[in-house]
Amino acid sequence: MTTYVKRNHFFSLFALMIAFVIALVGCSSGATNEPASSTEEEGTSDVRTVTHAMGETTIEGTPETIVTLYQGATDAAVALGVKPVGVVESWVEQPIYNYLKDDLEGVTIVGLETQPNLEEIAKLNPDLIIASKLRHEEIYDQLSQIAPTVAHETVFEFKGTVELMGQALNKEAEANQLISDWENRVADFQTKVEEKMGDEWPLEVSVLNFREDHARIYATGFAGTILDELGFERPQSQQTDEAVIKLTDKESISQMNADVFYMFMSDNDAVKKTYEEWTSHPLWSNLDAVKSENVYTVDEVTWNMGGGIIAANMMLDDIYDRFALEK
Repeated sequence: MTTYVKRNHFFSLFALMIAFVIALVGCSSGATNEPASSTEEEGTSDVRTVTHAMGETTIEGTPETIVTLYQGATDAAVALGVKPVGVVESWVEQPIYNYLKDDLEGVTIVGLETQPNLEEIAKLNPDLIIASKLRHEEIYDQLSQIAPTVAHETVFEFKGTVELMGQALNKEAEANQLISDWENRVADFQTKVEEKMGDEWPLEVSVLNFREDHARIYATGFAGTILDELGFERPQSQQTDEAVIKLTDKESISQMNADVFYMFMSDNDAVKKTYEEWTSHPLWSNLDAVKSENVYTVDEVTWNMGGGIIAANMMLDDIYDRFALEK
């Protein structure tokens, strides 16, 4: 009888111990699961969807290996403190514009802006590609198979490019600062130029470009949008949605007329010949900017080819200087 009671007492104690251990394990397990759930949430909080010209793209974390497929995006990457692993060749000063060469030393050239090399891009194993709908709509699906790809509508709206890349690169604060700094400079220029010019401001402006067999007026585009933002006006003859007005007949020279000309051209003999022929025509000497000696030759990379936030600030520096304003 005594043995039976002791044995029962032993098993009772044993059962209590097992129950206690199970309870401890359950509590421990619950404590462990809670932080794990929190960690999962923290790990996925950096996944974001970027809306762009070609749709929506999901990007995780901060991309570190990026490829830029138009000049303005390459410029913006440098401005944001990012060195791409691959860029497209520059239009002039090949393969990279002089003002970006030091920052982009050693990067891989992945073809032309109008025809990037998909195989070369894939070899770089990027985690983000920056494209343009204007240039790359037809190959967007192929680019997206290589890496998450975002695209701006065009190639010259530099503030839009900075905003898009800020979102895609997880650098929105830096992007906002770049745009804020730009807008402060624009406001500063407007104040100073109005004080200096008085009733003569705003000036009507024409952006001219001479080619081998014709002349052009840039009504919008990179330089045009910046000049509009600064407060310059366009002549009535240039009030158009067309980015470029192509002039093939010297009799149309009067369409260029404005208070000030900013013009750029390539450095080759055929272009120089066109320029000399057009500017020696009698109609040229009757233009307001010519009569007032407000005709300026500007750098084509800064004013047209660069297309990014750094180039925009260089262009604004140039305009400050031409108005003899303190920067």
